[in-house]
Amino acid sequence: MRRPDGHPLVARLLDLAMAPMDKLRPRVVRQVTGDVLEIGVGTGLNLPHYPPVRSWSGIEPDPHMRRRAAPRLARSTLHGTLEAAGAERLPYDDGSFDTVLATWVWCTIPDAPAAAAEVARVLRPGGRVVWIEHVGSPNPPMRCAQHLVDPVWTRLAGGCHLTRDPVALLEGAGLVVETVSDIGPQRWTPVPQRCGVAVKPGR
Repeated sequence: MRRPDGHPLVARLLDLAMAPMDKLRPRVVRQVTGDVLEIGVGTGLNLPHYPPVRSWSGIEPDPHMRRRAAPRLARSTLHGTLEAAGAERLPYDDGSFDTVLATWVWCTIPDAPAAAAEVARVLRPGGRVVWIEHVGSPNPPMRCAQHLVDPVWTRLAGGCHLTRDPVALLEGAGLVVETVSDIGPQRWTPVPQRCGVAVKPGR
């Protein structure tokens, strides 16, 4: 659930909560090229890992997250702006970007199919979505537990859902998922990780 006034406690705790994922960020972020849009910048934890790119734009609807991301953006080598916008309505023209980066963000977007459609809209033909997300468990008992916990977890974790499927979202928006990789254990972990790349057809 996205609140207009944001989630100050989640923003304060996010860096600590995401620390176990830090080692995965370079693997994903280093794949971006050209004109880049990052959706759900959060507190800016990806910013130190960017390779040289032509331009960078970012969106983050939560004011508490943006306030924490701003100093990291200022210290980075990136030149761009961080906008107060949600992914369901991106403030950019059609075909503006070569890459959209989405790290652990599909889980929190209130209308994820609308956001995927917007991502497809702002990508150029041949542009890519580079993503990493925690997903539903392949183990039926663990997946059942995820569904049981999800309503409470969503309230505590700023709208995060445990079983979103990025592949289905991106394919539903007309993008072609080229690669998908499971990261680490899948069967018994409550937060199995998956990353991938999707491409906009038409080049």
